[in-house]
Amino acid sequence: MASAGEPPRRRGRVLIIVQNLPVPFDRRVWLEATSLTRADYDVSVICPKFKGYERAYERVEEVDIYRYALPVQAEGALGFAAEFAWCFIRTAMRSVTVAVRGRGFDVIHACNPPETYWLLGWVWRVLAGKRFIFDHHDLSPEMYAAKFGRRAGAMHRGLRWLEWLTFKTADVVVTTNGSHREIAITRGGVPPQRIFVVRSGPDLARLKRYPPDPRYRKGKAHLVVYLGEICSQDGVDHMVRAVKVLTQDHGRTDFHCIFVGGGSHQPVIKEYAGKLGLETVTTFTGRVSDEELCRILSSADLGIDPDPKTEWSDKSTMNKVMEYMYFGLPIVAYDLRETRVSARDAAVYAESNSESALAEAIAALLDNPAKRREMSAFGERRLRQALAWQYSVPVLLDAYETAFAMAADKGRRAALSQLPARNSRGH
Repeated sequence: MASAGEPPRRRGRVLIIVQNLPVPFDRRVWLEATSLTRADYDVSVICPKFKGYERAYERVEEVDIYRYALPVQAEGALGFAAEFAWCFIRTAMRSVTVAVRGRGFDVIHACNPPETYWLLGWVWRVLAGKRFIFDHHDLSPEMYAAKFGRRAGAMHRGLRWLEWLTFKTADVVVTTNGSHREIAITRGGVPPQRIFVVRSGPDLARLKRYPPDPRYRKGKAHLVVYLGEICSQDGVDHMVRAVKVLTQDHGRTDFHCIFVGGGSHQPVIKEYAGKLGLETVTTFTGRVSDEELCRILSSADLGIDPDPKTEWSDKSTMNKVMEYMYFGLPIVAYDLRETRVSARDAAVYAESNSESALAEAIAALLDNPAKRREMSAFGERRLRQALAWQYSVPVLLDAYETAFAMAADKGRRAALSQLPARNSRGH
């Protein structure tokens, strides 16, 4: 661990806070952390422990990682509230550790959900003049409505209030797309010049394409893949029902479907597929290594994004879409605003929230190899020319330069305020 006397890098010291996933598993946060390190910042990250990421402290790629244990897996609104409180306390304790025994920090970069770390940012600003950057990953009120089916009530109002406080506390907002930027302006009252759209495109250097491996197809002609965490709001049940439509109504026996990813809802979805009699045409891998992930995607024919249309999904950028594009996979998705922004002609868009329409779109693409080749070429080209992580790095660095410039300007104003005022005679 670095000593308290270790000299900071030229550009400053950063503390990133993320609660919903550990690093390096959280790809966006890890790309941000390593990009900042390569840009000459000292970076520390506080995150929870998960299976496979259980060390309380380690340094990876010059990033200091501090992890804390989660007592239980939260379920239900009260469970999430308890988890948020626990994580806040443990993160606050770890932030003191970073300040006293670690590299220290000049900026707190807090990722949501949840929007509870505005208070920690405010405390460190008052006590030590730290800057606060809000990394707006998700729309928490809309996600709550999608997950629990409630668009009102105390919890929903509380999430809106926490979101507003976070926007108001932030010196700079980093967000993932134009829809989130609009919300930061209209709902959060953030000046546009303090909002930076840093898209979560894949890092071309961290992914690798392999020759197709026929073992994933289970003897079938086609391989269809879902990639991502499997939670209740992600619509993976839609995909399972679409597979049932393909086998039962379309009579198709020429494909295998593989679901890559863990998540709180994964065991439920796997059991659901079994109840529908789909064991022989589906495989659930859980979380896999980066190499295994790349091998599966290199072997697939189609990538599916089954997120149903909600206020949350319509305004969210799905990372899986851009990862499909890297591997040249044509995409089938529901017609969502930000999915269209990302994929454009690399996807076909089924009628929203209709499993039968989703199944028909999958069947049509499986039967049209020329269309798949055209979509594949477009997706790869768009990803490499516009959406890859390399195009987001300059925007991220601009956000940090703005935050540090604000700190420097505040320091100059404070210093000027201490100068003795000259009288009218110039004495």
